Amino acid sequence: MTAWPKRILLLGGTGFVGRSVCERLVERDADTRITVATRRLSRARAVQFLPTVDPVQCDLHDDAQLTRLVAGHDAVIQLIAILHGSADDFQQVHVRLAQRLAAACAATGVKRVLQVSALGASADAPSHYLRSKAEAEAVLRAAPLALSVLRPSVIFGAGDDFLNLFAALQSVAPLMPLAGADARFQPVWVEDVSEALMRCLAQTATIGQTYECAGPQVFTLAELVRLAGRLCGHERPLLPLPEWLGRLQAGLMELLPGVPLLSRDNLRSMRVPNVASAQLPGLRALGIEPAALQAVAPGYLSPGQGVARLNRWRAARAHV
Repeated sequence: MTAWPKRILLLGGTGFVGRSVCERLVERDADTRITVATRRLSRARAVQFLPTVDPVQCDLHDDAQLTRLVAGHDAVIQLIAILHGSADDFQQVHVRLAQRLAAACAATGVKRVLQVSALGASADAPSHYLRSKAEAEAVLRAAPLALSVLRPSVIFGAGDDFLNLFAALQSVAPLMPLAGADARFQPVWVEDVSEALMRCLAQTATIGQTYECAGPQVFTLAELVRLAGRLCGHERPLLPLPEWLGRLQAGLMELLPGVPLLSRDNLRSMRVPNVASAQLPGLRALGIEPAALQAVAPGYLSPGQGVARLNRWRAARAHV
């Protein structure tokens, strides 16, 4: 065990996982101040009224601003990531931010950093997303930091961008053309990921470790889509697409305005099974029994709400 940090900087605290982490931190210690960095203060509405949470507007890609932000904190939790974009976008958000964070920590004397990465991250992965995640890990490991890394599978929970999206689409579409139908995932509950971060902060034994955060069951993408449709009351027939047609579908979606539902880089990521390797410690090594998807999802994928659910998803993505 270690002394609980009294000032924590949370990068990515206004997102789906970040909101859960904020709530856990507030519950964990009423004396800890939590700084939530955000590009626009309007994005911090979901956490700004939590006691001990201080939203701060900051351009994290500005070295001077980031260094001033890091100064005075005891620990940094880094959650920022993107799923879509060009190769340079992934480098900017994942790799160069890691480099800036390492430099800011060196300049201010901050040592403790928790990095949320992704299952399947490796230097030879087929997608920009997974390669840049691995590169970001390598940057932080090379720095003089007390680092813990979490690699989650796809994260589910109330407000997620995964099962909610498939539920929304099936609420309004008569048929689900599906690329990557056989891709394998081991979904993990957002509250289990947040609890894993809490335990990493509390235990010095987690420094230098990488943990695979995965749920108790492996699903294909097709199985997850069917489950989302069934729970929302609108299960639709699935049409699995061959790889070439899936790439064409993703390419066309990339041309549409806004955040795409699917990109070609997503498809490349799905070539790597999004499941625990069993070569690294998992949630149980932190004393966490992972929650089953079937036990949690019925609580937030309620039937109906078709168009309203899809509109909420679109509105949330427009503010990311």
